[in-house]
Amino acid sequence: MEKTANRRTFAIISHPDAGKTTLTEKLLLLGGSIRSAGTVKGKKSGKFATSDWMEIEKQRGISVTSSVMQLNYNGVHINILDTPGHEDFSEDTYRTLTAVDTAVMVIDSVKGIEAQTLKLFKVCRMRGIPILTFINKLDREGREPLDLLTEIEETLEMETYPMNWPVGMGKTLRGVYSRADETIESFQEGDEGDERQTFQIDDPEAPLTDADREALDEDIMLIDEAGNDFDREKVQKGKMTPVFFGSALANFGVQSFLDHFVDLALSPQPRRSTSGEISPDDDRFSGFIFKIQANMNPAHRDRIAFLRVCSGTFERGIDIELSRTGKRMKLNQSQQFFASDRDTVEKAYPGDIIGLYDTGTFQVGDTLVTGNDSFHYEEMPQFPPEQFAKVTAKHALKHKQFHKGMDQLVQEGTIQLYRTPYFDDYIVGAVGELQFQVFEYRMKNEYKVDIEFQPYSHEIARWVTGGTITDKMTDQRRMLVHDHKDRPVILFENEFVLTMFQQKFPEIELSSGWGMLES
Repeated sequence: MEKTANRRTFAIISHPDAGKTTLTEKLLLLGGSIRSAGTVKGKKSGKFATSDWMEIEKQRGISVTSSVMQLNYNGVHINILDTPGHEDFSEDTYRTLTAVDTAVMVIDSVKGIEAQTLKLFKVCRMRGIPILTFINKLDREGREPLDLLTEIEETLEMETYPMNWPVGMGKTLRGVYSRADETIESFQEGDEGDERQTFQIDDPEAPLTDADREALDEDIMLIDEAGNDFDREKVQKGKMTPVFFGSALANFGVQSFLDHFVDLALSPQPRRSTSGEISPDDDRFSGFIFKIQANMNPAHRDRIAFLRVCSGTFERGIDIELSRTGKRMKLNQSQQFFASDRDTVEKAYPGDIIGLYDTGTFQVGDTLVTGNDSFHYEEMPQFPPEQFAKVTAKHALKHKQFHKGMDQLVQEGTIQLYRTPYFDDYIVGAVGELQFQVFEYRMKNEYKVDIEFQPYSHEIARWVTGGTITDKMTDQRRMLVHDHKDRPVILFENEFVLTMFQQKFPEIELSSGWGMLES
């Protein structure tokens, strides 16, 4: 219980380019996990972000897969899951959010709440995940802080409580005022926060002009009188978000954020299962697979299943049951990850993320548990793709590598796979074009297979959850396929075709995804 209480597991969510990966780097730096922070676009310096370990991530300057990292800070063991920001990789992010207890939402102070931030926030709200907000890029000219708070409250329909308050912004940024201890943390452009200086508000040495003090007094008086009172219970229920202002790139305000984070973020929480809620202090070891990653070590063509420990204590060599199949096995090859680096892990506790060497035994969503009282944790969400294409290998002699690559990358969740009933053609589905490009890149570079796409005009996938599909119900505009679990799916050309189908065949029940609300 003591080990569990000292653990925090969280994901950082944001729209692309809001500074999510940069904030991750600075947190790792403060925790002593890395010696120097890299950047998302590190081609010139050769120092890339730690979490962006794939070659394609370094080339494009984006995160395309979730990474797991750890740091220890003031006696607290923190598990960080850095997620892709680009909407084309939403499903990887959504699945990762099932494995965390808290989320950190990064907002660009110039742009405010953006589309992908809103989508990810809705997933957090649906799952009841509390959110801490970091308003980034304070060293640039951005929107007024009060406007940003109002946008959060109106758009996300949750209360805000600013933990600190900026004095100026961009070229006139002096620092941030901490409401808790009434101190000013000063900002010096270019120092990257190496020498963090704080002053009492009435200290004549504080880098504030009379105009700065007057403006700060007015702002603080306003938010004290008209703002919300801090309520820890509301924060833990996801009804209020503590807001921090800073600059991840300049490493300004990050340490004070981390200091508050270890206090405000939840320790591992109970998880819903088919046997009711499972508490972290349950004696039985249990956990679930939320991600599978192929070829983390290209030289060995390995495959790793990422497991979130939910209860009990994991020990290497532990005897578990795979709930989906009832098969019993020993978990001898267990590792703890830091991006693509790994170490053998002997013990792990609720909240920890460990990697299990996998030869094809595990699937995303699998529950592992000790004892004879087997149960399943909640089903992993699956989302409908919006673009589809038939995929084939350019060279017939690469048939074996083609099928291996397809199987591994589909199980990993890189892309969704469907097959036609009669010809068994491979049809891949993606949220966006970038997902196809990453899939093609990985097939070529990791499996040495050149592939060809034949795009389809279909835009909508719906799973058949009730009724029987007959041949007369399908045609070129509404095509029947089966997913990788052999569940029937109909691909519709557009909304009009879907609506006409539902009117003509009301006995057929359709769903837009599995393990997810219809919205």
